[in-house]
Formats: sequence, C-alpha cells, structure tokens
Amino acid sequence: MLITCSLVGWSGWVLSAAAQINATEPAMMPVTALPGTDAPGNSYTRTLKELGKSYSMTLKGVEATDSVNFDVRADEVVTAAQVTLQYSYSPALLADLSQINVLVNDQVAASLPLPKEEAGKLQTRTVQIPPQTITEFNRLSLQFIGHYTMQCEDPLHSSLWARIGNESQLSLQVSSIKQPNDLSALPLPLFDRRDASPLKLPFVFAARPGGPELEAAGILSSWFGALASYRGATFPASLTSLPANGNAVVFVSGSESTALSGLPIKEATGPTLTLVSNPNDAQGKLLIVSGRDGADLKVAATALALGGSAFSGQSVVIDRIDSLKPRRPYDAPNWLPSDRPVRLGELATPAELNVSGYNPGQMTVALRLPPDLFNWREPGAQLDLKYRYTPQPVSTNSSLLVNFNDTFIKSIDLPSIEKLGNSDSLLAMLKTDDSLARTSRMLLPLNSVALQSRLQFRFMYDYIKQGECRDIIIDNMRGVIDPDSTLDLSQYEHFMAMPNLGVFKDSGFPFTRMADLSETSVILPNEPGPADLSAYLTLLGRFGDSTGYPATGVKVVHADQVAEQSDRDLLVLASGNNQPLLAQWQSLLPAKGEEAAQYFELSDLPLRVRNWISPDTKTNLREARSSFRFAADDGSAYLTGFESPLKSGRSVVFIASARPNGLADVTNALLSSEENARELQGSLVVVRGKHVESLVAEQDYYVGSLGPLRYLQWYLSQNVMALMLFTLLGILLLASMAYLALRLRAKRRLGQ
Repeated sequence: MLITCSLVGWSGWVLSAAAQINATEPAMMPVTALPGTDAPGNSYTRTLKELGKSYSMTLKGVEATDSVNFDVRADEVVTAAQVTLQYSYSPALLADLSQINVLVNDQVAASLPLPKEEAGKLQTRTVQIPPQTITEFNRLSLQFIGHYTMQCEDPLHSSLWARIGNESQLSLQVSSIKQPNDLSALPLPLFDRRDASPLKLPFVFAARPGGPELEAAGILSSWFGALASYRGATFPASLTSLPANGNAVVFVSGSESTALSGLPIKEATGPTLTLVSNPNDAQGKLLIVSGRDGADLKVAATALALGGSAFSGQSVVIDRIDSLKPRRPYDAPNWLPSDRPVRLGELATPAELNVSGYNPGQMTVALRLPPDLFNWREPGAQLDLKYRYTPQPVSTNSSLLVNFNDTFIKSIDLPSIEKLGNSDSLLAMLKTDDSLARTSRMLLPLNSVALQSRLQFRFMYDYIKQGECRDIIIDNMRGVIDPDSTLDLSQYEHFMAMPNLGVFKDSGFPFTRMADLSETSVILPNEPGPADLSAYLTLLGRFGDSTGYPATGVKVVHADQVAEQSDRDLLVLASGNNQPLLAQWQSLLPAKGEEAAQYFELSDLPLRVRNWISPDTKTNLREARSSFRFAADDGSAYLTGFESPLKSGRSVVFIASARPNGLADVTNALLSSEENARELQGSLVVVRGKHVESLVAEQDYYVGSLGPLRYLQWYLSQNVMALMLFTLLGILLLASMAYLALRLRAKRRLGQ
C-alpha cells in the first residue's frame, strides 16, 4: 500500500514522504557479526540509590511515606519481582500497632511487623511483589505507621521513626516481547525512555563513509544523545559487520547493500528509512538509513530527527525536506533563554510545582544555563516569584525557603490569618480555594554556579500543638509555585575567555552555541577507523544531550579541506599519526605524540588548589613553564583547545591519542560524572584510562561580545597599566579644560 503525506516537523521543518508498508517481512540469511549491545536480559537488580534516593529514607510521625519510581521497557514484561529491604526502627514502637507497608502503584504488596525484640537493629527482609501490579511506569512506596502508646500521643513524637537504607534492592525478572517492524514506534526499540541505563547503540556503515554519510550519522547520534539525556550514550561504529545481538542503525548508500549479505535491502530510489529484525538476534532491530548517495542519507536522517513521529509502516521514502527557519545563537531547547524572561511553567509541570502537607518535600526546577554568561559586576538574575499557600489560623515560623544549588537565597514568611487580620477582603480571597496568593522578588547570583543548576523551593509549616489528646494532624496544607513566575537572564551579555575545556565537557561549548552545530566542522583523519568514527558519534551524542536538538548543520571534512572551514569552530580527531593537522599545526599544539614518544607542556597547575567556578577569570590561569618528552609502550590521550589559526575568535578543540582505543578514554571522561572527570578543565588535559589530569590553563582569546562602555570598564579592570594611563589622560583632559576655561574667564575680565 502506497501512502503519500505531508508532515510538519518541530522546529520549523516541512517534509513530505511516500511510505511503503509491507505486510510481511522477508526472510533473511545469517550475516557476519560483531559483538554489539547486550540483548535485554531476563533479570535486573537496582538499589534505591540507583533509583534516585541519594540518602536513606527517614520516615517520622504516626504516618509517613516515601517513594521511588521505576519503569519497565516496552519490549519486556515482568514475570517475577521482589524488594529486599534494609531497615531499622525505633525501640519505643508498639509492635501490635506499628508496621511498614510496601506498596506498588498504591497496592499493598506486604505489611512488615515491627517486633520489639528486633528494634534498633539493622534488619533485612525480602518481599515478593505480585507481577500483575507492575506496569510500564511504576512507583514503589514505603509507608511507616507507628505508635508508642495506647493513650493519647504526640503525632510528631521523636520516638516515632523508621529508616530504610538506600542500599535496599529491587529485583525484576522479565521476558522479552517481540516488537513489530513499525516506524511509528520510533525511537523504540532503539531507545526506550523507560530504561534508565546508558544507551549503547551500534552504528554500522555498509562501506567506508564519506563526509555526507558521516553528517547523516551525526544527525542521528545527536538525536539519540538528546533522547538519552542524563543516561549518556555511546555509539560503537563498525564497517560491514552487524552486531551479534541487540539493535543497531545501518547506513547504506547507492549499491553498498551488497556488502551486508543477508539484509533484504533494495537499491534506494530516494531517502529511505526501513525497520527490520536483526538477522543475528530475533529480538533485535535494525534501522536502515539508505539512499542513492550521502545527500539522501542526510535527508532521511534529518526527516527522522525532526519529524519521525509521523512515520508509520516498515519503510518510508522521503520526497523532500525544506528548512523554514535557521537557528539563532543560544536557542538550544535545553538551555535557559537569555533574551527574555522565562516562565517557570516552561521548565516544570504544574504537578512538580504543587505540594501538600506540613513538611512537604522539596520542589526542584532544573536549569541549564548558557555557558558564556558574563557575570562580572552583575548582581544576579531576577526571579519574580508568585506563590500560593494555605494560611494557618495561628503560626509563628511558617516560611517558604528558596535555595539555588543548595545555597540559601531567601526565607519568605508565610503569615497566619491572625497576623493578616480577619478582614472581609482576606476572607473573600480565601473563599475560592482556601489559599492566599503572594509575590516576592529576589536575585539569584550566577557568579559561581554550575551550568546545570537547580532552583529549589520548600514550604515549611508550623505544627501548633493543641494540648494532650487534642493533637491531630490534618493534611490540609497546600503550597503552590505559580507557573507564571519568571526568571530573567536578559541583562546578561555573552562573553568568555577561551580556551576552556571545562565548558566543552559540561555543555559542548563553543560548538553548541548554535543548537544545530551549523557553525561547527569536524576534521576527521583521511581514512578514519572504527575508533575515530565511534569517538565522533559519541561526541555528537554528547552535544545533543546538551542542546536537546539534532546536529543538522554539522560539516565533516578532512584535513585537505580545512582552509574552507575558516568561519567555523573546528573539532579535530586523531589517533596515532593518521591526522595531517598534527604536522601542519605542530607549533600550535602544547602536546603531541610521535610513534612511541610523547611531548607535553607543563605549568604549575597540577600543584595548585583550583576553584574552577571562580568568578575571577585570572584565578586559575597557569601558563606553560616547561615541557618534557618521554617514551611509553601505551601512550596517553589528550585534549587541547586554542584559537583557530584560520580566523580570530574561532575555536579549535583537538582530541588525539597515540592509539585508537585511547579516544574511547576521552569520550568516557566527557560522559562521566565521577569526581576524577571534573579535572577536565583548562586548556590541556591528559587522559590515561580513568585518570584525568589538567596540565595547563592558558586563556589568550575571547568569544562573544560586550557593549562598548561595558567592554571599556572590564578592560580597564583587567589591565592596571591601561587604567593608570586612562586615569592620567583623564586628569590631563580635565586640567586642560580647566586651564582653558580659566584663561577664557581672565580674557573676559581684562577686556572689561
């Protein structure tokens, strides 16, 4: 059946497609296989810490509940489940009236007794969970019910507590479900948002790819990287060999399909997307991106990344795709806009901005800031906060706490009805929903914050004791952050000292300044191997995670074409001596490798205590003071940044390794959130396995721009001699003006 349709994709793209839907899938012959991603296993075990609980659950009072969420992949069904709890509880609890309930999706799976003789000790219990209670999206809740006396009790007494360790484990046994070959399910099964583990998706090329083919692959790797988000994503590359199991993306141009024997790929008549089963794994799927040439592959990849949700059937042929609107600097979907006030409702759902109870949990709004905000002498970003709360009849210390990255910003008093006064206007406002609307304005200092930041709110209500046998907790307290509250960065300009490998690691800057990487060129070796291709794809996946947008504008070229890329930022990859730019730009590189020998420049940076987020740009500068050369059987990989020799103001990041596998160490460090990876800063970094060391921090050029007066003020603050000269000129100018004015006055007096 042939379907022709017009589709409108997000971000201003229009595409049309002709889809060929096959009722049956052709039989396939076995093909050569490489180790690939693991097929979905039959069991998983995750600790509560891995599910998001950084600390142990502490449950207090007569009734308290805490929860974690867990999901099940769309291609799996749970056949058995259990949770192994590590917990302790107060010795003062009454065993007959106290218990810990285990709930899954609000259904009780078990009630654990709390016997007196085991109180105060760490205990371990395994609870079987009925598999029929588990769906795709699930919530595991632990409810504590505690009492310490048969008489009247204080519902918040200090003896009412239980603690659940975050090393408690949830185990699931699953069976795989065969999925249909239907493009409408994409990105399933290649990426499943229910799976919190890192994405590992092989990319297979039917022949050695050229620039357009690699640009198409970069579009899809950045798209999958954006989807994977916090999970991280790697893309092992191979030539002509399908993975032994699991899923993969396959690129076929022209008549290259003959290189993949066993795959039923017809010669493409245009940009084509096809979903078939992996001949080496019945549960695995292959997304085949095919076309007459590399340009067709780019069209197919762009159509999938920008409008693929409209596709259906096993195969689709794209007729055309037209760009309607170019991207603008700093308009990445994941970045906080810096040209207008941003509503908090754009950053969080209404449910995430709404809490209840006397001591509700913290509300967190995630912020990803542009990396080059110029915060010199800026007081902070203005937060216009609108909120509503339930006023208590009487209270003394109820408040709304505002934190920024766990740093206290402001405590806002929540006055009671008694403090507000029982006026008719107040009663009229409370009649609608028993909440009171208020506003507050504050500044959030950005001079020493991480690019991925958190804005935190917490309502804290007084619990007023009424007296013995009269204390009853009524859960009628509400707190809401109005989605129309705004955060404004528009007063900040974009200006940053470079090179800065720290912002390259955290956000891919300066390449991600344009969300589609339309001002980025990747310089690959003339004959890149699988390690070079894997590093390129993984880096673009990391950029996609930063921006939330596919790299539809990236250019991939070789060293002989670098002169044509003068008005672009350059990302250069090398393994061994396969990159000609190693020789051409030798004088610019503070590190280099020559066969078994390696050369590095050094500063005193490794010996200093650094504060990489210091607002003073000079704090961490450490210029090269010496150099050394050494021989080693297994060389190191390094990253270095410098200003482009082709055009001032443009940046180069050079990633090189003495051995091909060393590039994987670099990409792993860029993806890692471990403490050692935070050393990836400065202008020269060496990576040896999991060890990262920053050797030099030189900054000799700037990107961005400032207004003339602002630039003059900043320049004078950074250069004492210029400030003194400017002051001297000012004094001379004022003295000259005074001298001329006095002479003119004297002439007038003498003339009279």
